[in-house]
Amino acid sequence: KYMNFEKYPFEKLNDLLQDIIPNEKYEPSALTIGEPKFETPLFIQDKLKQTSSSLRKYPSTIGEPFLRESMINFVKTRFNVNLEMNQIVPSFGTREVLFNFPQFALFDKKNPVMAFTNPFYQIYEGAAIASRAEVIHIDLTKENGFKASLSDEDLKRCDLVILNFPNNPTSASMSKADLGEWVKKALEFDFILVNDECYSEIYFDEATKPASLLEASIFVGNDTFKNVLVMNSISKRSSAPGLRSGFIAGDAKILEKYLQYRTYVGCASPVPLQEAAAVAWNDQEHVADFRKIYKKNFEIANELLGTPIPEATFYIWLEVDDELEFTKNLYKEKNIKVLPGSFLGRNGLGKGYVRIALVENEEKTREVLTRLKDFING
Repeated sequence: KYMNFEKYPFEKLNDLLQDIIPNEKYEPSALTIGEPKFETPLFIQDKLKQTSSSLRKYPSTIGEPFLRESMINFVKTRFNVNLEMNQIVPSFGTREVLFNFPQFALFDKKNPVMAFTNPFYQIYEGAAIASRAEVIHIDLTKENGFKASLSDEDLKRCDLVILNFPNNPTSASMSKADLGEWVKKALEFDFILVNDECYSEIYFDEATKPASLLEASIFVGNDTFKNVLVMNSISKRSSAPGLRSGFIAGDAKILEKYLQYRTYVGCASPVPLQEAAAVAWNDQEHVADFRKIYKKNFEIANELLGTPIPEATFYIWLEVDDELEFTKNLYKEKNIKVLPGSFLGRNGLGKGYVRIALVENEEKTREVLTRLKDFING
């Protein structure tokens, strides 16, 4: 029997819209995918070109020391957390590590139980299926402020919990203190706690910039990061998803065994990509420039649609009456694609919402959101 995965949300969207002819009066606009539409900064591109001769080398699974040092430097600069070399493992973006780490972590569990936020990035569910794990959904709702909570009864059963804050798709954040409570539970009930932090750098106010689970772990006295791991990536922060540079960091005992597993997975990053990624991780200025663009986009959305500016991410989680009809009619009338929230959740979560990704420049964002406003005001 083969693994039976759900269709990906974008496949479901294609099915939903396949018989609809969009209004050709407007230029097509896709607000669906969380992919920045900006040029990767030239200094990153230049480093890739300058180091292409190192393609002659096989890359090592652990990554070159300069890459890990750049990631450690990022964590220190951004979160004021000091990591040792054995507390961080480079990955090929975060998608692959989110998929294969649960399979590694749950391998020896007879009846594994995995919990993750709902609605969610579908790789979490795929990893649970591949791990033959029972799933407990951590429901994020308007009523709970889209914050993660789970009963002790459920937590006692968990082997692995994946949080995602700042959150895709709801754009919610959780404080260091709130994340610290999750660390306490991970220690009390002895489960592995992961936070997927790939949106941590798309924030809009220094005073409320998102905390890392690593900070929260230290905050509650767990300075060895026992049972605690984070994942992060340069895809969003550096507008460089094609570099596939991410990491998993935290509990050194878990990472030692996981690194051995990774030597069999074969996800080593080519050395020129590591060179380019290292200069990206080490530089903060270009990220600040991107943040200004995203903040301006949210200000435009606030002006036109009345949507609040979140603390982080580049998503609007827009409440609508019927997300499927809204998506179909918006495409038909205004040639705009959005993603129905029900494609991102289970057990009714996401119903009544659409996710909008604000990943274009200011001019295009204003034009498309004006169209969207006209559609809503109908």
